[in-house]
Amino acid sequence: MADRPAVAVLGTGIMGAAMARNLCRTGHDVRVWNRTRAKAEALAADGATVADTPAEAVAGAETVLTMLYDGPAAQDAVEAAGPGLRPGTVWLQSTTAGIEAVAPLAALAREHGLLFVDAPVLGTRAPAENGQLLVLAAGPEAARGPLASVLDAVAERTVWLSDDGSTGAASRLKLVCNSWVLALTGGTAEALALARGLGVDPRHFLEAVAGGGLDCGYLRAKANAILDDDYTPSFSVTTAGKDARLIVAAGEAEGVRLDLAAAGAERFRRAEEQGHGDEDMAATYFASFTDGRD
Repeated sequence: MADRPAVAVLGTGIMGAAMARNLCRTGHDVRVWNRTRAKAEALAADGATVADTPAEAVAGAETVLTMLYDGPAAQDAVEAAGPGLRPGTVWLQSTTAGIEAVAPLAALAREHGLLFVDAPVLGTRAPAENGQLLVLAAGPEAARGPLASVLDAVAERTVWLSDDGSTGAASRLKLVCNSWVLALTGGTAEALALARGLGVDPRHFLEAVAGGGLDCGYLRAKANAILDDDYTPSFSVTTAGKDARLIVAAGEAEGVRLDLAAAGAERFRRAEEQGHGDEDMAATYFASFTDGRD
């Protein structure tokens, strides 16, 4: 296998496009496919080959990277890629698919003789663009060597959790991490909404917690988005809502009640209903107001 293997990237939204660009920059032969072709075509300028179908994208690829909306979308794409797949290809499955989707994805990999790696990532637009994601990975030892240059291109660090991707070890940890991310986002949004409602300058809140145990970088990032009225998406309301529902479902399956996650899912649903679905998840702020505006 070449030092810089051919990689097919299925799904070129915010995260997939950034990962594909970094793979191009590091000399990989990158083929891209997206259901909305225009999103994939933007990567041609970076050196990627745009494919009309998943099967065309994966033909000859040594690694297939899926970064799609959810588990069913990843399954549909790889099923469509079937005619172009060859046994021994590594499937780096980075979609936040939830726990229930892992088993059917792993079964699909076995059907095609693929080396399945459950590999969701931590990080949003900026870390993805800078190749500084954290990859949570579970998969066979045989996949790790072939994936080395791919992971080096897209991630600052990879944490290997298991040698069996079908256990969902990485997807389970991703949901735990995302539960914290979404709680921080919702807490920030509600604190600033309450400040507005009480006639408190929200910057006074930020000054009050500055440098102490209640302060953190994520609070600053999401508060700045709200205060600057800049909801350029790094992680959209729609996707955050999907992840919140996956978290709630995972907890329920294990008899764990997650009241904050359930309330967060409802806030994201309400913000999406108000027209903020494609905006950054900080726009959950608007769910605090009846008309969706502050």
